[in-house]
Amino acid sequence: MKTHEIFHEARKEKRLNLEEALFLLKEADLLELAEAADAVCHTKHPDGIATFQIDRNINYTNICQNQCSFCAFFRPKGHPEAYVLSQEEIEKKVAETLELSGTQVMLQGGINPELNIDYYTKMFSEIKSKFNIRIHSLSPPEIVHIAESAGISISEALKELMEAGLDSLPGGGAEILVDRVRQRISPKKISSSEWLGVMEEAHNMGLQTTATMMIGTVETAEDRITHLQKIRDLQDRTGGFLSFIPWTFQPGNTSLGGKSVSSIEYLKTLSVSRLFLNNFSNIQGSWVTQGKDIGQICLSFGANDMGSIMIEENVVRAAGVSHRITVDEMVDLIRKAGKIPAQRDTEFKILKVYEV
Repeated sequence: MKTHEIFHEARKEKRLNLEEALFLLKEADLLELAEAADAVCHTKHPDGIATFQIDRNINYTNICQNQCSFCAFFRPKGHPEAYVLSQEEIEKKVAETLELSGTQVMLQGGINPELNIDYYTKMFSEIKSKFNIRIHSLSPPEIVHIAESAGISISEALKELMEAGLDSLPGGGAEILVDRVRQRISPKKISSSEWLGVMEEAHNMGLQTTATMMIGTVETAEDRITHLQKIRDLQDRTGGFLSFIPWTFQPGNTSLGGKSVSSIEYLKTLSVSRLFLNNFSNIQGSWVTQGKDIGQICLSFGANDMGSIMIEENVVRAAGVSHRITVDEMVDLIRKAGKIPAQRDTEFKILKVYEV
C-alpha cells in the first residue's frame, strides 16, 4: 500500500476504506497528510473561508449517575459541589449570551435521576418565549434518560422536546463508538448503537446534529477508524450531521488519569477524519482542548471551522484545562492562518465576513 496513491485517490474524493484510513493514521508522514487534507478541504470550501460561532455552553446540572472515569465535571448527589441551575439562572445566562452577540445556547448536563421531561420542556419553552436564540442542546445520553424516565420512546421524547423549542442536538456522549472501549471508560453510559439510534431518529424527524469523537483514553487506532466508519455510514443514510468534531481526552482530575495524547497525534487524526469522512462538509478543530496555536494549525490540517469562542465552558475546565478566546483574537488567528474569518450560525450560514 503506497501513501501517495491513497492521497491521490482521496484528493479526487474517492472514498477511503478502513484499511487505507488505518494505514494513513499509523504510517503517513504528518506534513503529507496535512497537505492532502488541506487540499480536500479546499475542494469543499474553495472560497477560503474559515468559520466560528458565538455561543455558550450552559451546564444545567453536574449531578450524574453515569460517573464516567474520563469525566472531571460530574458530582454525585449530595456532594457539596453538586448543583442544578434554576430557570432564573439559566435565563440570565441566555440573556448574557445575546448581549455578547451569541446565536446559540448548548444546554447539556449530567444524567440526573431527579430531572424528568417536564424540567426540560419547561426550560426550553420559557427560553423560547423570552429570547430569540437557537437551542442546540441535549446529547444522546440525555435523550435516552429523558425517554426512559418518562416511559416513552425516543421519537416521542424528541417530539415533545422539539415542540418545547429544541432546535438541534450536539454530538456529546459519543466518545468512541466501540462498546469494548465504552465498557472500560463509561460502563453506565448508553451503548454505541443507542447513541447512533438517537441520532438516526433525530435526523429522520428533521433535527440536525453534530458528531464528535474523543481520542486519547484506551482506544486503539483501529477503534478510531471504526468510529469514523459508523458515523460515515449514518451520514450516508440520513445526511443529518452538520459537522464532525474530534477532541482529546483531558486526564486532569479524572479517575481514569493517564497522559494527554500529543498534538501531533491529534492533528493526524483530524486530517484522516477529513479524508475519510467524504460525506461531511464541515470538520471542526478543537482549540478548546488544544489551545489557540494548535487550533490555528488545524486550519492547515483539514479543518474549515474553529467551533465557538465559548462564552462559557465548564467540562474541559474541570479537568484543569482552560483556554479562552475573544472574537477579535479568533478573527486574527484565522486571518493569520491564511483564511478569511467569518461568523456562522449553527447550520453554517454565514452571518458576517471579516474582510481584511
